[in-house]
Amino acid sequence: MKKWNLVDQTPTPDGRSIELREHDGVYEIHVGSFDLMSTRRHASEDKIAELACADLKQKRNARVLIGGLGMGFTLKATLEAVARDATVVVAEIMPAVIAWNRNPAYPLAGLAMQDRRVTIVEKDVAQVIRSSQGQFDAIILDVDNGPAALTTDGNARLYTEEGLRRTRAALTPTGCAAFWAAGPDAPFEKLFRRAGFDVETVRCRAHVNSGGWHYLFMGRRSTATGRPVAGRTITQKPASGRQRIDVLAHHPAQSG
Repeated sequence: MKKWNLVDQTPTPDGRSIELREHDGVYEIHVGSFDLMSTRRHASEDKIAELACADLKQKRNARVLIGGLGMGFTLKATLEAVARDATVVVAEIMPAVIAWNRNPAYPLAGLAMQDRRVTIVEKDVAQVIRSSQGQFDAIILDVDNGPAALTTDGNARLYTEEGLRRTRAALTPTGCAAFWAAGPDAPFEKLFRRAGFDVETVRCRAHVNSGGWHYLFMGRRSTATGRPVAGRTITQKPASGRQRIDVLAHHPAQSG
């Protein structure tokens, strides 16, 4: 059995090690003991872009912010979901991750990064959000394993109420904020609503028809005025299967 080959590694801002590994043509990114992403399992990364940009295909001059380049699957799915005059900004704090994707030797996002709609910024996405009042129609954050499984300490501020309110402020009035997570997180859902969003949680497979379940927290800017807001947990299934929708009772979101 072939072993995983260490292709490259570099320290993260908080002193951990992020690694690019390869095994029989499959590439993975690891931070410490966490397997962050793989070229073999990216259905949930595709889905989060599809859902966040669902209303943008016909929107003129749409603007999307993606936090975390990863292996570029969310970027590629976003480009499929938006019009030719859209702008897609990708904020990636790790220069090595940008370099891996640009390297033609790896089957990552080199071609997508050359799309004229794409701007890559080597910057903490939290800083981009803080300086972007009302600018984005969608903000897609896939910077970590989720609120409860942080691999980089600095990412925690994105999942606080203050961080969520800043994200809300960076959206247009009908904008969507989307967070990827490796597992369910009821406290985060509650915090997301309290920050002024109507929230829907989507559960989908890591691979199209198999693998573990990932969770996508989708938030629309709330216009609630005190009435209860229904939250939904949706289980994504293959096109040939039926989709189960579980409606859960949630407290109303509070507009900020």
